[in-house]
Amino acid sequence: MILLALGLNHTTAPIAIREQLAFPADRLGEWLHGLRTLPGVREAAILSTCNRTELYCATEQADRHLLVNWLAQTQNLTSDVFEPYLYVHTDAEFIRHLFRVACGLDSMVLGEPQILGQMKTAYRTAHQAGTLGKTLNRLFQHTFSAAKKVRTDTAIGTSPISVAFAAVRLAQQIFDDLGEQTALLIGAGETVELTAQHLHQQGIGRIIVANRTFDKAHTLASQFGGYAIALRELSAHLHEADIVVSSTASQLPILGKGAVERAIKQRRHKPMFMVDLAVPRDIEPELDRLEDVYLFTVDDLKGIVEENRRARREAALQAEEIIAMEVEHFLAWLRSQGATDTIRSLRSQADQLREEALARARRALRQGASPEEALALLAHTLTNKLLHNSCAQLRQAGIHERHDLVAAARELFKLN
Repeated sequence: MILLALGLNHTTAPIAIREQLAFPADRLGEWLHGLRTLPGVREAAILSTCNRTELYCATEQADRHLLVNWLAQTQNLTSDVFEPYLYVHTDAEFIRHLFRVACGLDSMVLGEPQILGQMKTAYRTAHQAGTLGKTLNRLFQHTFSAAKKVRTDTAIGTSPISVAFAAVRLAQQIFDDLGEQTALLIGAGETVELTAQHLHQQGIGRIIVANRTFDKAHTLASQFGGYAIALRELSAHLHEADIVVSSTASQLPILGKGAVERAIKQRRHKPMFMVDLAVPRDIEPELDRLEDVYLFTVDDLKGIVEENRRARREAALQAEEIIAMEVEHFLAWLRSQGATDTIRSLRSQADQLREEALARARRALRQGASPEEALALLAHTLTNKLLHNSCAQLRQAGIHERHDLVAAARELFKLN
């Protein structure tokens, strides 16, 4: 069995490519079943976030082209559109990659904690879809354990750094006083919640939360003294926003050029700062051409991200050491699985020989043998039966000068 990961992320592909390969959460189970039915694929999981799309498989052969063609088919693309941006990891490198992703070492913001939650969601989805087996299930569990150890034993997660935090840091650089500004947050997921939390901590003047489900928007807004609106009311309140941060799962843009132009006119051309953290994008990229709009995407946050990364590099080095050790632990477990069938067969054979020896001793008792004689017969019979095949094979090894086999037997049975 080969462990194989194929995917792309923010370091290998621009947002225009990543958004074409994003998997909608409500159809992920369907795609998982499709992936699992590919020839040779025995187990499968999919991680799809704003910064990466990755396929995780336990497969009989490392067939990159099989997965590439499947991706192209599911997303209605030709493979030459995205294949140059892909990477492939197998076995030990796959395990190490998965651990690094879960610990935030492969994230745009080094050490950000969101990815671990996203990976747990990917695991639950695959588990519910029935596409996980013994190997990937154990690997995910080990991954979560390794991530917890890294968080506990290093300072990688001591600061609340995330893409959401980077967006707020950028807003602070643009506005002198956030206390005089109004922030409009579109969506009610974890990224928007983190953004609201950071804005609230930095003393933002007002928070408006817009979401397709009003109750979710209200629940989130009430935590930070803001107010909620339904997504259909967005155009009526857009002009109030100095800061707009959007992160939804919509497959189509939510904010278009026309709506923003009208809002800018109502604001008398007072500048508007907009951050699109969604993939696919929530805000039409053409808005960047408007004079009074400052539009940033997740790719534009890399400067702030790099500053945060420098502060965490020492902790990251410690995390890499922990990961290297945990990779070896999992590889040891994986290697041990190769002997599982042999151990199971050996135990089954021993159980059968024991039952045969026990039956012979019981017959002796029924025929008038004393308990001591029956026990002696049991011990003698069991010893002979257990050792017969091994001794016969060792004699043949000696005849044929298989010294390696004789040495292995000494090591296996701990003989002086």
